[in-house]
Amino acid sequence: MTLLWLCIFWVFASVGVAMLPMRRQYVPGVALLLAAPVLIVMIGLQVGWLIAALALAGFVSMYRNPLKFLIAKLRGQNPQVPE
Repeated sequence: MTLLWLCIFWVFASVGVAMLPMRRQYVPGVALLLAAPVLIVMIGLQVGWLIAALALAGFVSMYRNPLKFLIAKLRGQNPQVPE
């Protein structure tokens, strides 16, 4: 039951951060970005890996632009950050 509440809080926090101006999204967005894999693994252990795969798909869908930015940085490219 606690996992369910944590996941619900994470979703509402992500939606709230998305409504902030871009310059104020970075710190809470990174915290949510780092918390998501932990929650997804917990979902996989407690509920099942099929549900965890669906959670991963939702996470990648919500955070596609930051993930693209991180992948470009890891490849050595210099992506542009929106203002």
